Amino acid sequence: MFVLAMDPTNVTLLVIAGIFVVFGFIFFMTFGRLYIQALFSGVRTPMVDFMGMWFRKVNPRILIDSLIMATKAGVIDIHRDKLEAHYLAKGNVRRVVQALVAANKAAIPLDFDQAAAIDLAGRDVFEAVRTSVQPKVIDCPNPNLGRSTVDAVAGDGIQLRAKARVTVRTNLARLVGGATEETIIARVGEGIVTTIGSAKSHKEVLANPDTISKRVLEKGLDAGTAFEILSIDIADVDVGENIGAKLQAEQAEADKRVAQAHAEKRRALAVALEQEKSADVEEARAKLVLAEAEVPLAIADAFRKGNLGVMDYYRLRNLQADTSMRQNIAEPGDDKDV
Repeated sequence: MFVLAMDPTNVTLLVIAGIFVVFGFIFFMTFGRLYIQALFSGVRTPMVDFMGMWFRKVNPRILIDSLIMATKAGVIDIHRDKLEAHYLAKGNVRRVVQALVAANKAAIPLDFDQAAAIDLAGRDVFEAVRTSVQPKVIDCPNPNLGRSTVDAVAGDGIQLRAKARVTVRTNLARLVGGATEETIIARVGEGIVTTIGSAKSHKEVLANPDTISKRVLEKGLDAGTAFEILSIDIADVDVGENIGAKLQAEQAEADKRVAQAHAEKRRALAVALEQEKSADVEEARAKLVLAEAEVPLAIADAFRKGNLGVMDYYRLRNLQADTSMRQNIAEPGDDKDV
């Protein structure tokens, strides 16, 4: 019996058996519970695949749990290789499988490749499927951005402040590359402003606020977005300021300032002209003084030439005195007799 134990063939068999035992022990210590769980859940995964996932640094727990979830939900187009590739691409495997299960239960057409593309694009694919089943409401404008109303001015100059609620559901076919909620909010706000601005009177809008919803829906605002607009409901419409009257008042004030500027300009021109005339008067007075200064010289010259006699000179002096007296009487002065 000792000779049989030392046979090289038997030793080799024992070594190989020991290797298999050690390998099996390590495998069951590492993946045993997960392997048994997958086996009894109908997800047959060979041991070699577990080792391959371990060498590729793939978490087998995530993949096996996702496969069990898909198998129990009846989703049969999910393969382990695709899940592993999506995991290696830094995708959210659990979220993708949850989205596929939800889409399958809701009879929404969605395959793994499309769901993986949505997930790798940075979108929450499970939330997208949930929104497709249960539409959500978007406030317009977004109160988190600091504005609570969309303000617009009607044709009569009255400002209206409106709040809208947009009911949308996700369009999975346009989710990759489609515009986000911000685009929907911006387009709806633009449609509200256009509709209110085209109204002749603010009373028309207050009487029929549903006209805003109808006109905005007719514009097809969900084109190119990741959503489909189901309805636009005007939650509230309030009357704001009288923008028309305010603008008219500001225009009148501006016109008044322009008129005052023109009047000031004309006044300045009149003052300048008055100063010029005063200068002309002073110049004329200076000429008069010069002319009067030449009169005595002319009288003296007339005496020397014999053209003026003494009696003529006395009559001239009397005439000057009489003229001076008349001027004094004619000029207004204080009543000294009182």
